[in-house]
Amino acid sequence: MEHERIIHILEYLRRNTDETRTVSIKQIQSHLDRNYNMQSVSPLTIRRDIERLTTIGYPITIKRGAHNTYLYQMETDGFTFNEIRFLVDSVSINKYLSVDQKQHLIKKFERLCSESDVRKLISRIQTNDLTPPGLNLLENLEQIHLIIANRQKIDFEYGKQEKDGMKYYYKKRNMIPCQVVFFEDRFYLKCIHAETKEPRTYRIDRMKQIQPGETVCEMPKLPKPKGAILDIFDPKYYETVTLCIKSFLTGEMKEKFGSYLHIIPGETTPEETVIRVTVGISDSFFRWLMRYGSYVELISPESLRKQFQEQLRSEERRVGKECRSRWSP
Repeated sequence: MEHERIIHILEYLRRNTDETRTVSIKQIQSHLDRNYNMQSVSPLTIRRDIERLTTIGYPITIKRGAHNTYLYQMETDGFTFNEIRFLVDSVSINKYLSVDQKQHLIKKFERLCSESDVRKLISRIQTNDLTPPGLNLLENLEQIHLIIANRQKIDFEYGKQEKDGMKYYYKKRNMIPCQVVFFEDRFYLKCIHAETKEPRTYRIDRMKQIQPGETVCEMPKLPKPKGAILDIFDPKYYETVTLCIKSFLTGEMKEKFGSYLHIIPGETTPEETVIRVTVGISDSFFRWLMRYGSYVELISPESLRKQFQEQLRSEERRVGKECRSRWSP
């Protein structure tokens, strides 16, 4: 009974006090009586219980109130309310969690807040009622992190989106999992092939039947990027390119390329900015350029410019053929 009472007092202080709110011994007595049928707990017993909690490290402070009364409060030593609210919002907008999974996680965060903060938290929660994912992403992530921690190879079935839905295929993989990466709202697993040493990337939400393999003596290191990367998949090679952009895109380009970007002052005008950036070259780079149309021009190197021009002509032919096929009588 004694240990149970102390736990109830601790939980009451956690939920009903913070840096600005306090409670009295009388309020604690009323709480124990009303919720746990503990009518006979004396003020002295409650004070001793609080002293025990303070002695073992809980941050409980005492303030003198009116009429020679004492007030108690527990200052948080964990997450602040704004930090918890950020975590809850992150869970709420996650499209890979079902509504039930979101609510389960949010309830755990609520236990870290006072009752008044829980009311604020609930007012901000918005859950997505779209169709929940077919795979348990949390379970996949847990298995993968455990395999990486145990320095083991990984084996799994991998899904491909086909006309009649997602199809899963199995083949013997000789992959060493190295790192989980979050990129553009998706989780990916970066691996190294044990024999060829080539990097491989897999979407974690398309993996199932994940199994650990044999232990690896030495974990390989992923190759470090030599420039900006526009895709989660490794580029074919890196190239320093010169781009002429409309000046209103300068801020956007700085955010995209960071320290890899350099502005060329002598060739820049109020209307246009010339930048030089080292970037990974792949089909994603060309698709990224196409998005901007006439607002971005690839100036050099000349070989890459010609390659991009051919990509544009090929795309024009494809779109033209598709339009003629669709709309011709």
